[in-house]
Amino acid sequence: MEENSTLRPVDDEARGIAHHLLAQARFGALGVMQDGAPFVSRIAVQAEGEIISLVSTLAQHTSALKANPSCSLLIGEPKDKGDPLTHPRLTIQATAKLIGRDDSLRARWLKTHPKAKLYIDFGDFGFVRFQVQAGFLNGGFGYACRLSARDLRLP
Repeated sequence: MEENSTLRPVDDEARGIAHHLLAQARFGALGVMQDGAPFVSRIAVQAEGEIISLVSTLAQHTSALKANPSCSLLIGEPKDKGDPLTHPRLTIQATAKLIGRDDSLRARWLKTHPKAKLYIDFGDFGFVRFQVQAGFLNGGFGYACRLSARDLRLP
């Protein structure tokens, strides 16, 4: 960390906030590069030991991930009250790996996203695994730190 940095050092509290955000996450904003420009879309996510998503090959973000697997995920929903910028959020830098259909992931996904039963077996759907490279925790005003892949490793 730079000497004049406004970032805090990573500690157990920061890791705990990040792990809590991941454990609670059901949706996130996925940032990819498409045609040389940033492109962001909302996706469903699940973080139990690893971060995965169910994606369609028809989606713009899936095509973009095939062309360039470098991506970022923004996790953390604002609460009903207060300034949304005071609520914690986590940006994850990752590499996406499209893994297609997987029966064990299917069963796990349906536990947290039961409405996906309507389309999970369509031929264009499969899974993507996000291999975490690093993260940036914004815990609210004045509380920010960079996290390593090791800091973000889920139990």
